[in-house]
Amino acid sequence: MQARVSWLGGMGFRGETGSGHEVIIDGPPDLGGADRGPRPMELMLLSLASCSAVDVVHILQRGRHEVTDCQVEVRGERADDPPKVFTRIHLHYRVVGQGLREPVVARAVSLSAEKYCSASLMLGKAAELSHGFEVVEG
Repeated sequence: MQARVSWLGGMGFRGETGSGHEVIIDGPPDLGGADRGPRPMELMLLSLASCSAVDVVHILQRGRHEVTDCQVEVRGERADDPPKVFTRIHLHYRVVGQGLREPVVARAVSLSAEKYCSASLMLGKAAELSHGFEVVEG
């Protein structure tokens, strides 16, 4: 796996992934950013949420559960002083489906957090991670 960032001027960068995708990344305005894209630390939260969401949906689908939507809201708290690492991160899953039961979704969330989500397992070594979920019929 590989990636590259190329400077666009100011505090903006074009990120290119080895799989051929691009994203514009920008620093905050107080550092010279122009608000052209997400901040690097926001991308970490998006990476964590999407990595785990992929796991949860995949686990539920493999169990032949009908999932019609999955959203993950993630909130991170950072240290006050540099390096401003994440100290706490909470993920809240909203899983929508036909006939989904809470224990099944709880198991999928737990398996993602404890076994499958590389981002979760890596960030969990530096920050306190917590998880919550809700199941919605639909």
